[in-house]
Amino acid sequence: MSVFLELIRIIFICIVFGFLIWGVVKSIYSTLQINIGNDNGWLPGIAVYIILFVLYRNKLQFSGFYEGPNQKKLSKKLTLTLISSSILLLIIPTIIK
Repeated sequence: MSVFLELIRIIFICIVFGFLIWGVVKSIYSTLQINIGNDNGWLPGIAVYIILFVLYRNKLQFSGFYEGPNQKKLSKKLTLTLISSSILLLIIPTIIK
C-alpha cells in the first residue's frame, strides 16, 4: 500500500511542481521575448523534469510514504551533471531564437 501511495505522491509532485516550474520558465522566456514553439519547446520541458528528478531523489524521497533499503541520494557528480545539463537545456532556446 505504501508503494501505491508513493506513486500517487510522485505523480502529484510532477504535476504540481512541473506546472509551477514551467510557469516560471515561461514567464522568464516571455520577459526575454522568446517564443517557445513546437521546434524548441521540448528542451525546457526536459530540463524541468530533470530538475524534478534531482529534487525528488535528493530531498523528497526521504519524506514520503515508502521507506525502502535502497533509498539513497544521487552522487554529487551526477547531481552536478544533471543540473548543468538542465541549465544548458534552458539556455539553448535563448540562443536559437
